[in-house]
Amino acid sequence: IAVGMATKIPPHNLVEVCQAIIATIDKSTLIDSEKRKALLSTSKNSSQKDSPLVEKLLTINPNRVGQYLPQVDSDISLDEILHYIKGPDFPTAGIIFGQKEIREAYVGGRGKILIRGKADIEEIGNGRFQIIIRELPYQVNKANLVAKIAQLVREQKIKGISDLRDESDRDGIRVAIDLARGSRPQAVLNNLFKKTDLETSFPVNIVALVDKIPQTLGLRAIINLYISHRQEIITRRVIHELKSARHRGHILEGLKIALDHLDEVIKTIRNSANTDTARKQLMTRFGLSQIQANAILDMQLKSLSQLERDKVEKEYQTILAEIKRLTGILIEPQKVLAIIKEELNYLITNYPEERRTRVVSHLPDELSQEDLVPNKSVIITITKEGYIKRMPKNVYKSQRRGGKGIAGMTTKEEDTILETITANTHDQIIFFTNQGRAFATRAWEIPEGNRQSKGKAIVNLINIGPEEKINATLKLGKTDKKTGAFLLLATSKGTVKKTALSEFDKIRANGLIAMKLKEDDQLVWAKIVSEGDHILLATQNGQSIRFSEKEIRPTARDTMGVSGISLKKDDRVVSCEVFAPQGPKPKDKRRKFFRNLLVVTQKGLGKQTDLALFPVQHRHGKGVKIANINKKTGPVAAVKMINQDDETAIITSQKAQVIKLPIKNIPKLGRNTQGVILMRFKKAADQVASLTTLKRI
Repeated sequence: IAVGMATKIPPHNLVEVCQAIIATIDKSTLIDSEKRKALLSTSKNSSQKDSPLVEKLLTINPNRVGQYLPQVDSDISLDEILHYIKGPDFPTAGIIFGQKEIREAYVGGRGKILIRGKADIEEIGNGRFQIIIRELPYQVNKANLVAKIAQLVREQKIKGISDLRDESDRDGIRVAIDLARGSRPQAVLNNLFKKTDLETSFPVNIVALVDKIPQTLGLRAIINLYISHRQEIITRRVIHELKSARHRGHILEGLKIALDHLDEVIKTIRNSANTDTARKQLMTRFGLSQIQANAILDMQLKSLSQLERDKVEKEYQTILAEIKRLTGILIEPQKVLAIIKEELNYLITNYPEERRTRVVSHLPDELSQEDLVPNKSVIITITKEGYIKRMPKNVYKSQRRGGKGIAGMTTKEEDTILETITANTHDQIIFFTNQGRAFATRAWEIPEGNRQSKGKAIVNLINIGPEEKINATLKLGKTDKKTGAFLLLATSKGTVKKTALSEFDKIRANGLIAMKLKEDDQLVWAKIVSEGDHILLATQNGQSIRFSEKEIRPTARDTMGVSGISLKKDDRVVSCEVFAPQGPKPKDKRRKFFRNLLVVTQKGLGKQTDLALFPVQHRHGKGVKIANINKKTGPVAAVKMINQDDETAIITSQKAQVIKLPIKNIPKLGRNTQGVILMRFKKAADQVASLTTLKRI
């Protein structure tokens, strides 16, 4: 009667496994067995050559060698092992999700590991996208996967796919999936993961025979058993080599005796009637064994020369050294562990296989595509009509002030640039509408465009109403989501409100109410504010006010706020800045530190003004002048806080004209000044729409 047991052990990376075994050996101790202790106690007064332990190992059945070996006991923890072994490493690469699930599988030997193929979303132009599959989960058949996707498209269970092609060649797998215009690439990809084998699970079931008994083993147990196995194999190999060395040494001892008494040996052989008689005479007269006597009789005449005699002596000394080395290995088990480490290091050096499968710490339901998207600096442009795009940071080249710049975006005749912000692709972008609602998306979900492309309608990303328009955006990185931070909201009529940032952690697809507004007011700015920060509001008529955030009492999301600045009827707020009251104190006195306000008017004039020239006041005052406004300058268009880390200013006009210029070329002037020309317009009716800056790398 036979018994079958299922086992499914995932493949691993050779280098990682070898490193984990070496680390386990380094943190291990050896515990002698009772049989080994007994033999070691009797060999205290014996020489290495006559050790009872060595003699026992040379005579017993090889299958019983393990009974006389010390047990390896390692103090290494599973977490320390996982520092080396990140998880399974499949030959087909792919992406593994869930560090917790990997650990559970390694603890008890059973578990389920989620694997996804590698799929990238690429833009192919004209607002269309393509999904490229480059890696498949382990043991997934590519042809079957392509057929399954085609079937789901025909049955309309997956929508948004216009074409499907297998473009694989000898360079690797490439399955191209063209998406229909207007489809959501991420939604289509999520459907592929959900309904096809582009996402599978590997059922880990580590069952092995230990002493002929099937057992389910964890990772630590497997490594310890492997070390014990190698310990026994190397010991048996050493025993075999020692037996061979002793045998050869025994023969060489006989040859040495013969060469030392050469004339007598030759005389004995010549006087013998036959070979058997000669053998017996040699054994009797010189005390040789039968093996030694046979070796002497088989010796050729050329071996009698002095040169050959020296070779025998040299080989004999080499054999004695080898016997001593091998005997030392059997007596000192640490030397066996050293051999194991040496062999593992040989594998690491000669077979340096890099990991193919990427391991993501969380399950896909616990995170977005963040782990699959590189974190890069980008520029995000939004128009007043609701078109949005992102571009690489280096699309604009730096120019001298007073230039005309280059075309930065194709817009409709009635559309203008609302805002240009710099962010990283992993940042969360929160959109605030004129009606006081908040929506959120990730920077990488914003479609990428080129310098002159119009972008994509923002309604494809967030569910805003037909009467709503995006007036403010806020980028949130991981470091911004710190405990105790607040969100400052400001309106065009000078109303300000402070709300805990934690209330915006989970923004629903239908948005959240960020602020209640009066009928003639609209939400325009959103900033992160910390305890002790100062706030500066600037108006289009050239007024500004600076006050502490402590003058604003924190309130809930669905509240109206308080007055920040007292405005005239024809005035409105054009900028809101938040900053610490004191700048950083430089440790290096040679380094220049400053904090200025960069002011740009609608007709392209601008300047820098020292922040220290703006006094701290109470909120709801009229403030002080920030610029001298006249017909030449036009109203203030934008004001932005800059410091020594800001290197470049990007000014965008309403007709999508863009100029990028070094901040060091913009002069530093007083508050009641109009500035110098920073930008000239190609069209007479054009004017400055937005301002952003780039940090020094």
